[in-house]
This record gives sequence, structure tokens and C-alpha cells, in this order.
Amino acid sequence: MLIFFLVALGASVVGAVCGIGGGVIIKPVLDLLHLETVAAISFLSGCTVLSMSCYSVGKSLLAGEKRVSLALGTPLALGAAAGGLLGSRLFALARQLWDNPNRVGAVQSACLAAVTVGTLLYTLNKARIPTRRVENKAACVVIGLGLGCMSSFLGIGGGPINLVVLYYFFSMDTKTAAANSLYIIFFSQLCSLLATLAAGSVPAFRWPVLALMAAGGLGGGILGRRLNRRIKGETVERLFLLLMAVIICISFFNTWRYLTA
Repeated sequence: MLIFFLVALGASVVGAVCGIGGGVIIKPVLDLLHLETVAAISFLSGCTVLSMSCYSVGKSLLAGEKRVSLALGTPLALGAAAGGLLGSRLFALARQLWDNPNRVGAVQSACLAAVTVGTLLYTLNKARIPTRRVENKAACVVIGLGLGCMSSFLGIGGGPINLVVLYYFFSMDTKTAAANSLYIIFFSQLCSLLATLAAGSVPAFRWPVLALMAAGGLGGGILGRRLNRRIKGETVERLFLLLMAVIICISFFNTWRYLTA
């Protein structure tokens, strides 16, 4: 049982520092360890990310920090909330389409690997890629919709794709993107959880595991927030790149294992 807490804590610390939520670490690691079903892991990962982002965003807003751009972040978050509902529905349809849960796991892992590879390539080359400054609110909602749908379907809470989108479309620096990413993640995960509860599609899971992972998410949010204020943006970016490389390797392995199971 302790492994669930340690995975949630470690992933949430890194997630809070980098602005990727932690689910992008929790999901493939728990898939690798094979300690729960695919559906249960997605649900537990989402709940952990929600607890971490709830603390990080709430603390940031109460402290009056200016990194979260409410003018841009709010329409992005609203779009992400709607996307979270759509992503939850798509995951439910995938579970119905494939009776074998290993097929669903393989699709999730393959998609996560593809997204992470794209994110890594963009991050390595972003200095040569011109960025934009989107200000149109409707465009922000559409962008948020795509982010929320992807994160909810993959069960990762938000992940690295949020940062790439915020870099490219809004020309944000590393720490500003991280803060706004967590703001988006909070709304998408909250709506995804509410949709799952309303649809009565909560998978079987163990309550002690949920409690431990939520506690790990909260603790990770506290520690990650403190670390984020103390380290430089360049260090955050190096950590992010290392993390992407590890996630790619795990995701490819999980895809192969699920397909051959």
C-alpha cells in the first residue's frame, strides 16, 4: 500500500514544480507496476491530480500571485472543463468497445507515448519556433477543450501537452506556463470526476488506496509549490526534459506489454 502513497507524492512534487499535474507520471508508473485495473488507475490518477492542483491553485490565488492570467486562464479552464466531460465519455466508450481492458491500456499508453514524444521534440526546438499571443476568448475555449479532452481520456490530469500549448499559443515562460497549466488541470479534473460520479461509471477501487494517493497528491502540492519558488526556470525545464524521456520509455514498454498480455 505504501507504494501508492510514494508514487503519488513523488509524481505530485514533480508535477507541481513543472506544472504537469503528476498524472502523466502516476498513470504509466502504476500501469507498469500493474497494481490495479486500467480503469481504476485512470480514476485514482485523476483524483490524485485533483487534490494536488486544488491545493496549488487555491494557495496561489489566496496569496495573490500574478502568474495565473485569469483573462486567458479562465476561458482555457472553462474549455478544459467541457473537454474533461468529453474525455470521460470517450474513455467510457473505449471501455465498451474493447471488452479486454488491456486493449484500452494499450491505446492509452500509445497515445501518451506519441504526445510525449511530440512534446519533447517541441521543447528541444522551441527556441527556433516562433510563438503566438492568442487573446481571443473563443479561441482560448477551443484550445482548452482539446487539452481537457486529451488529459481526461488519457487519465493524466493535464500533462506536458499543456505546457507546449501555453508556450506556443500564449508565449508564456516556463514558470508562468506551469502555474496556468495547474489552473487548467484543476477545472478539467474536477469536471471529469463529477461526470464520472453522475454517470455512475466509477470503477472498482480500494478506498485506502484512494485516501493514500489523495494524501500524496496534497503533500506533493505543498512540497512542489515550495520547490518551484526556489529553483530557476532553467532547472525546471531540465527536469521536464528528463521526465519526458523517462515517460516515453515507460509508455512504449506499457504499450507492448498490454498488446502481448
